[in-house]
Amino acid sequence: MTSELPEMRASDADRERIAERLRDAVAEGRLDMAEFEERLDLAYKARTHGELVPLVRDLPAAATPVESGDPAWPARIGRPATSKGAFAFWSGFGRRGKWSVARNFTAAVLQGGGDIDLRDADFEDREIVIRCFAVMGGIQVVVPPELHVEVTGLGFMGGFDDRGAGEGTPGSPRVRITGFALMGGVDVRRKERKAARKQLRK
Repeated sequence: MTSELPEMRASDADRERIAERLRDAVAEGRLDMAEFEERLDLAYKARTHGELVPLVRDLPAAATPVESGDPAWPARIGRPATSKGAFAFWSGFGRRGKWSVARNFTAAVLQGGGDIDLRDADFEDREIVIRCFAVMGGIQVVVPPELHVEVTGLGFMGGFDDRGAGEGTPGSPRVRITGFALMGGVDVRRKERKAARKQLRK
């Protein structure tokens, strides 16, 4: 990131990479909690690379991502779907680890919660649509840094967080997340895979 022009606009993936380095730093004792919270808030508010770089200037450089953190997407696209939807009523659901998401996936919660983790998932198609409906409940969607993500959902007396939206890397699938939240919330976040995070801590 240091090679980028300071005035270059930062992407959501850029902000999340800085956030991950800050999380690693507080876990290693390089930052106290007050410093971490202050820098994390600035990272998510940053609009340019010039605003992001100072936040990690006094921290060790991030390690080169391991192979598992940059998957060969062609081998993971076109797989038969193992799940086309999920529903929770006064309970919860989870789609995590190795699974295959349908090109059209619908998730709904009523006074419950749900987790959709795409970091290790296969995809039925190169472009997928995830429809999320949360009523007095919440749904969290976790995507890896390299995915192309569009968020177009609406919230009424609730929230539809689009911090995970943004362009990814060439060759990665495109995910469109839409839907509706009523007195509830849908949260879309970018996170590194667990294997990549462990490698960065070594």
